[in-house]
Amino acid sequence: MGVNRRSEIKMSAEEVRGFLEQERTAAMCSMHPDGSIHAVAMWYGFLDGVIAVETKRKSQKVQNLRRDPRVTFLVEAGDAYAELRGVEMVGRARILEDADSAWAFGVSMFERYVGPYTEDKRARVEAMMNNRVVVTMDVVKVVTWDHRKLGTSSVA
Repeated sequence: MGVNRRSEIKMSAEEVRGFLEQERTAAMCSMHPDGSIHAVAMWYGFLDGVIAVETKRKSQKVQNLRRDPRVTFLVEAGDAYAELRGVEMVGRARILEDADSAWAFGVSMFERYVGPYTEDKRARVEAMMNNRVVVTMDVVKVVTWDHRKLGTSSVA
């Protein structure tokens, strides 16, 4: 039998924060009406310190979350086993449809993925957030791993 080294590879809260700030793409999972999983790759950002995404109001993921707010975000990195890192967050989605949240998140996403926001960029952010909602989550469970903590002797 193998040795459970789970406690050795957990990330601290500070490591999780740094990892999520550094990475750029998450797999976001919601539930279809038939119980199958709807998984999509999403750029993500933060709204008031909480992980968030923007998406079209009538997207499949929003339809799924309106019916069943359970959601999972997975952010991962690494190509070799000894480099694998990840954060899985499980929780309940909140769909924010107000203009203030959409604008704040739109500016935040622009700055995260494009560059500094200035007023001359307003039309781009408005277009990006047109007919969009912001989805955040109340996290109830976090699972993390960082195989780099195992050292170079670890193989699959």
